[in-house]
Amino acid sequence: KMSSVTLNNGLSMPLVGLGTWKSNPGEVSASVYEAIRVGYRHIDAAWVYKNQDEVGEGINRAISEGIIKREDVWVTSKLWNDKHAKEDVEASLRETLSQLKLDYLDLFLIHWPVTGV
Repeated sequence: KMSSVTLNNGLSMPLVGLGTWKSNPGEVSASVYEAIRVGYRHIDAAWVYKNQDEVGEGINRAISEGIIKREDVWVTSKLWNDKHAKEDVEASLRETLSQLKLDYLDLFLIHWPVTGV
């Protein structure tokens, strides 16, 4: 079982996760699926990685096969630098959710604390 930390809101976040940056196109879905199958419960994604569709495929395959329920995996994604304006955040989140084919994220971070890059 992976180690986790209990956050001040009571949620448990796994301390080790699978990062998907620089993952080879066409291999990401299988990598995410296999990571979940062997026990990973934290998947890290980001819009700028340009692979969230495949990340979502891997997560959703594991869910559909009964390996996990959605609430069993912690999914993190990130808001890109040119989307920090208040009016852009919700649309960016919705795009990320659509790409991942998920109803919610467990954590949505600001990717870098700079804008307009």
